[in-house]
Amino acid sequence: MDNTYISFTKDMTKDYTILIPTMLPIHFKMITRVLNYYGYKTEVLDTSGKQVVDCGLKYVHNDTCYPAILVIGQLINALQSGKYDVNKVALMLFQTGGGCRASNYVSLLRKALKKAGLGHVPVIAFGIAGIEKHTGMQLDIKKLHRMMYAVLYGDLLMSLVNQVKPYELQQGEAESLADKWMNRLSDEMVSFHMSYRKIKQNYREIIREFSDIPKEKIDKIKVGVVGEIFVKYSPLGNNDLDKFLHNEGAEVVVPGLLDFMLYCTFNPIYDNKLYGINKIQSIAYKAAYKFLLKKQRDIIDIMKSSGEFMPPTPFEKTVSLVKGYIGLGTKMGEGWLLTAEMLELAHEGVKNIICTQPFGCLPNHICGKGMMKPIKERNPDVNIVAIDYDAGATQVNQENRIKLMLANAKVVHA
Repeated sequence: MDNTYISFTKDMTKDYTILIPTMLPIHFKMITRVLNYYGYKTEVLDTSGKQVVDCGLKYVHNDTCYPAILVIGQLINALQSGKYDVNKVALMLFQTGGGCRASNYVSLLRKALKKAGLGHVPVIAFGIAGIEKHTGMQLDIKKLHRMMYAVLYGDLLMSLVNQVKPYELQQGEAESLADKWMNRLSDEMVSFHMSYRKIKQNYREIIREFSDIPKEKIDKIKVGVVGEIFVKYSPLGNNDLDKFLHNEGAEVVVPGLLDFMLYCTFNPIYDNKLYGINKIQSIAYKAAYKFLLKKQRDIIDIMKSSGEFMPPTPFEKTVSLVKGYIGLGTKMGEGWLLTAEMLELAHEGVKNIICTQPFGCLPNHICGKGMMKPIKERNPDVNIVAIDYDAGATQVNQENRIKLMLANAKVVHA
């Protein structure tokens, strides 16, 4: 890590705009609303298309992880658009500090900014791992608490939209309802006090309103989407995969971001169990893990009580599913969670799975593509296809492979 980085200072919070690359539109809009509440001026970018990829390839080597090319391309493209004062702007990347190429994004972005003549622009590495120190962007319990509920709400809305959209009689009604709730919840999350009783009441009301949407009674093929976190979630990273699958008549099932948060809290606990290291740190992670599990159980119970929608799989169950497949010490990138999510989907009756991966992503090739054979051997009714995403991969080829998978699924379904 370059120790000479430009820090985002407290003085900058007054008049700097912080640009954030897209990944999960619903989640990120609510997270940024929380940040704005604490005095920041943030904006989630929604640009896409060839100009973003070309900009990334201009400043990042084409052998670099595809999400890095896209994220850096989107950020520099925004700076060069003329829309922002480049002397009053900062960039933010969410970082876990894990052992894959994603942990180099910040360094790659700074190198690209210098190449583009924008080396003075501060880059904020945002994460609980404490990769860097920025006096103008300090995490505390209050911020984390509100952002956590943005994730919980985001997961719920994403799941309900995916479960309603393929069957709605009036096209666009599910997404419009999600937008309405996203705006309402964003307002509530920045109110003076967040009551958990009110939050659970919101869960019930959200589920009821999605349940009230008139739907067609028809059985559609469910397709699960797993993979590297950016290409799994980001429309920019996966060429709007959710929209494509919907247009092909499928119901999309995507594990929520909370699973990844639980994975990130579970791993330090398991490291302590395996190696006896970081004992004090593991105590804090145990508390966070139990807290998040409780929040997940509440959502599961409320969704189950509705009787209409498929709730998330309890994370403890997800952990147990990998036994005999892959060790829980395998945690580079998405690690064992990628294998677990494929098994989780199969366990929930989602037998058709797309494993999205950046071309050349070693953790994905081991824990995703590399685990397809043992999963299929023990679950012969599971249909998995791995799709590589890269600047040199054509969208037509990707979609043709998915269409072939869907054609096979329809034969089995019939």
